[in-house]
Amino acid sequence: MTDTAYPHLFEQVRPLADAPAEERVRRIRTDRWIGYARAEAALAELDDLLTFPKRLRMPNLLLVGPSNNGKTMIIDKFRRTHATGICAGGCDSAVAVPVLKMQMPPAPDEKRFFGAVLEALGAPDRSSDRLAAKQDIAMRMMRATNVGMLIIDEVHNILTGTRMQQRRLLSLLRWLGNELQIPLVAVGTAEALRAIQSDDQLANRFMPFRLPPWQADEEYMRLLNTLEAMLPLREASGLEEPALAQKLLSAAEGILGEVVRLVTLAAVEAVTSGAERIRIEDIDDIGFMPPSERRRAC
Repeated sequence: MTDTAYPHLFEQVRPLADAPAEERVRRIRTDRWIGYARAEAALAELDDLLTFPKRLRMPNLLLVGPSNNGKTMIIDKFRRTHATGICAGGCDSAVAVPVLKMQMPPAPDEKRFFGAVLEALGAPDRSSDRLAAKQDIAMRMMRATNVGMLIIDEVHNILTGTRMQQRRLLSLLRWLGNELQIPLVAVGTAEALRAIQSDDQLANRFMPFRLPPWQADEEYMRLLNTLEAMLPLREASGLEEPALAQKLLSAAEGILGEVVRLVTLAAVEAVTSGAERIRIEDIDDIGFMPPSERRRAC
């Protein structure tokens, strides 16, 4: 391989293009961070929140967008950047957890909520414990590990509870922010926005940050260029060419995760078939089902 081989790939990816097919398929199927302007803006907002000085009414963020449109990728990238470390002075634990991510339980109530907090902290959760005990342990552990931000994923699950449970959980979110004086980040679909906005006080505290479906614009073309440069195919696919770019976008219905999944399937096919590039004529034959069709099939 010469220094100028595979110019369509990132420099660090070029050596992989000469690897055996099995190794390249594994690489193609591996999760990867794909930077784009809206994601970088979200990370900047999260960084700003994490450094915000403590006050009674902390600012909060609601990261909202369609399912599989990059929300989890962003918060996981942010959490990796602010990984658990050694606790400095003023902390009651040997371990510091700058960013704690939990998931709203699918059948939410306060007891399950604090159980999810304890699970995220790696603490044993005894289901027989009363709510007061769980709450006390969870709050003490969050303070002891110096949690600086609490991220609540799948916050739209609040709406699966009864009306009374919804009100109690929304009140709990208000209380948590006041009690810990840390920013809360809620993550979810449009239903999450509806849940938060059903409480006037929370609606004033949570600033929505939207991740809308993608459109065929310059940012989308840059995304395809970046994605292509990460895939160890020996030939350039030209994903940004208008016909192919629109084909991918339409099949994925504008959802980032679906674009990545479709391109991944096509890239694996390109390796196993020996084509070594993604071709528009192959897109319909790789077994990809658009998300709306999958929902109807269920």
